[in-house]
Amino acid sequence: MPLAPTVPLRNGLAMPVIGLGTWPLRGAEAAAAVRTALETGYRLVDTAENYRNEDGVGQGLRDSGVPREEVVITTKFNREWHSVDGVRQAWRASIERLGVEHLDVLMVHWPNPGQDRYVEAVRGLAALLEDGSIRAIGVSNFSPAHLLRIEEETGLVPDLNQIQLSPYASRREHRTYHREHGIVTESWSPIGGSGDGLRSDAVVAAIAEELGRTPTQVVLRWHVQTGLVAVPKSGNPGRIAENLDVFGFELTPEQLDRIDALDRGEVGVADPESFGH
Repeated sequence: MPLAPTVPLRNGLAMPVIGLGTWPLRGAEAAAAVRTALETGYRLVDTAENYRNEDGVGQGLRDSGVPREEVVITTKFNREWHSVDGVRQAWRASIERLGVEHLDVLMVHWPNPGQDRYVEAVRGLAALLEDGSIRAIGVSNFSPAHLLRIEEETGLVPDLNQIQLSPYASRREHRTYHREHGIVTESWSPIGGSGDGLRSDAVVAAIAEELGRTPTQVVLRWHVQTGLVAVPKSGNPGRIAENLDVFGFELTPEQLDRIDALDRGEVGVADPESFGH
């Protein structure tokens, strides 16, 4: 299967537009999924301190035999590390668990505004970028207000923001802000979570039948054509392959419009003002 196309991040990293999400896989299961994905053609793997599977992800990378420099590894750290020195400690712990020498993208997992240290966390990422320890600055679950404050106080603009995003929660305000500020939008839970609601949606199912594709492929193709990076999660080899096989067809403008109309606003979206770890 051909490799996914890439989009350039602000600091020059070429980011594949489809990657493997790894939550809630652990241990040998995580290693097997990562190995399978890399052998299938994935070149982006997403993990996090909070997933407790960085060791398995690293093992899968080694088991695959794919050279480290060909794979974009992204991980995220928790709120206890929200300081310049803390971010460096989080980085060191992640590379040790992963068994790698550098990270491609390190992200602030949640802003945790009640703690009010996310601006310092981004300063810490900037220091890592400057000395080559990471290749891009990432944040996750940040609102436009959080991003604006970072830019106003530090002059820094992250390379990407990983947010909960699917046709049911298309996050138009976030995407507009990102586009205007040169931030790539990355979608977690891109097919709407673990339930089958989006995959069995009548609109998605009808478009899948029109194209001779699966509903999941239709949804992921919507992400690709909308200019997003998506990290669907699966430990099933068949679904891992299915999720990457979205580059041999296109949605028509009319089909895109029908999917766009499924947006339900912020219903079911985790609120970063009150949730985080």
